Amino acid sequence: MAVQKDTLNIGIVGTGFIAEFHLRSMIGVRNVRVAGVYSRQAENRERIVSLAQKLDLGPCVSFASLDQMLESGDADAIWILSPNHTRLDIMKQIHDAVTEKRSNVFAVACEKPLARTISEAREMLRLAADAGLNHGYLENQVFCTPVLRGKEIIWRRAASTTGRPYLARAAEEHSGPHAPWFWQGDKQGGGVLSDMMCHSVEVSRHLLTDPDKPRSSLKVKAVNGTVANLKWTRPKYAQQLADRYGGAVDFINRPSEDFARATVILEDEEGNELMIEATTSWAYVGAGLRIQLELLGPEYSMEFNSLSTGLKVFMSREVTGEEGEDLVEKQNAEQGLMPVLEDEAGVYGYTDENRHMVECFRKGLTPSETFEDGLAVVQMLIGLYRSAEIGQTVSFPADDLEDYVPLVARVASS
Repeated sequence: MAVQKDTLNIGIVGTGFIAEFHLRSMIGVRNVRVAGVYSRQAENRERIVSLAQKLDLGPCVSFASLDQMLESGDADAIWILSPNHTRLDIMKQIHDAVTEKRSNVFAVACEKPLARTISEAREMLRLAADAGLNHGYLENQVFCTPVLRGKEIIWRRAASTTGRPYLARAAEEHSGPHAPWFWQGDKQGGGVLSDMMCHSVEVSRHLLTDPDKPRSSLKVKAVNGTVANLKWTRPKYAQQLADRYGGAVDFINRPSEDFARATVILEDEEGNELMIEATTSWAYVGAGLRIQLELLGPEYSMEFNSLSTGLKVFMSREVTGEEGEDLVEKQNAEQGLMPVLEDEAGVYGYTDENRHMVECFRKGLTPSETFEDGLAVVQMLIGLYRSAEIGQTVSFPADDLEDYVPLVARVASS
């Protein structure tokens, strides 16, 4: 890839919660300009444009259509941050504009998960490759500062002398997503397994991978998954969702799972068996979003809990105010003893993720997370959904899952 740019001009597609997270992380990224924003609603575009200007990331322009942004000449790379069900159509538009010489965009990055099904993910990859686009898969937990530092220490000091790690555990849980489409199986592609297990399996696979070898050096041999509805199908909470989203979410008749468990068996190039254990939940009520990671080897271990922060504050019942998320993402209380993440964008990995993508795109290098990794993640997720549906372990390769649609996505679209 011969592209060399002093400053990478990016165009953002999507203006939801995650777009704001990415924007705030960009203040820690050099050589980047947020040049444009596209989404369907003008007021949402203006909100993101205003934030970009406030953060001194612009000048940033609001575009009323994706083609306008692609053809403007303002954007070198596109960040796809829109809802899951829109991403393939957006990728097709980018592909067409580039291959028809209507756009000089040369790179694209896409939020997790890459797609809702294996065939969709494979098409995302094909379109990017066919258009000659550099591509990056935005999996922030791989770039979490504790993950970067922890993996470096473990592999340099422990694995090098006593043997590779063999077990990674990951858990991510909070009290539920921000927008209605996350709760709609057909739009999101599933429930919490699709929404959050994508993080857990990929950060685990990353931790287990020798830093001197590609992620593909580990082969998935089998997966076993379980899904459940623990909280949000209860009448009281289903009604809360209906009230919150104006009837757009119907968890009585069209629920998606709010708990998922996964076991993934892998094999390295020397035939060693490795294991991933992961759980995800939308049914956790605590201080806020909780990420727990562990890596175990023959003579060592590492662990991280995002809520075990160095900074905590206490507020008595006399301290009152509006609900917010100013202390930690998915904050569930405004009183009591609460952890504070003083740099969420950094700790969660968004800053290093975007710094890495910008530098790779700017210099014409291949990112460490590409659409190929996004496809591999979707393959694991779909295998887990199939396993949960049939109550059996699914062996890999599983070519029959190419067009498989998770049960909750089928129910929601019927």
